[in-house]
Amino acid sequence: MIRRSMPALTIAAASSTLVLGGCGLLSFSQAPAPVAGERVATAPARPALSGARPAAPEKAQDVVLYALGLVETGYLFGGKNPEAGLDCSGMVSYVFDKAAGLRIAGSAADIAQRGRTVDATALRPGDLVFFNTRNRPYSHVGIYIGDGRFVHAPNSNGKVRTESLQSGWFAARFEEARTYFD
Repeated sequence: MIRRSMPALTIAAASSTLVLGGCGLLSFSQAPAPVAGERVATAPARPALSGARPAAPEKAQDVVLYALGLVETGYLFGGKNPEAGLDCSGMVSYVFDKAAGLRIAGSAADIAQRGRTVDATALRPGDLVFFNTRNRPYSHVGIYIGDGRFVHAPNSNGKVRTESLQSGWFAARFEEARTYFD
């Protein structure tokens, strides 16, 4: 049985509805997801964002609230919804779709090819953090929530949870951070 924090889900859903009701979608969210085996053109590289950045936009804050509402949701490899279970990329895709109206489907490595690189010292809530957890770059992804912590769906312990970026295990495997909100 999958347990979720209902008050947190209610708050996240309500805030997402309010924000999405009055805001348009970002232009890149309209692009269809690539088909397996299809070549995908990549956008020219943009410079990394570093130093002080303005406060996270409302959609990024909604992403954080929605992600926190999924804590304790069960893990399922390839899972894309909380009813069945979520894996790391499924959780990120689900949260960004529901909370911000952004389609960013695919594996952690696929998700890492979009957005804009962010310096680790300039992380904001709603940014994505990527790790090399399987001796493969970008093999795990989570959502930064502030105060050095992130939400992710690890296969260990079988539940969505929060973790510290300074945790020895994750700190040693940190790959990079990216944003979809700048």
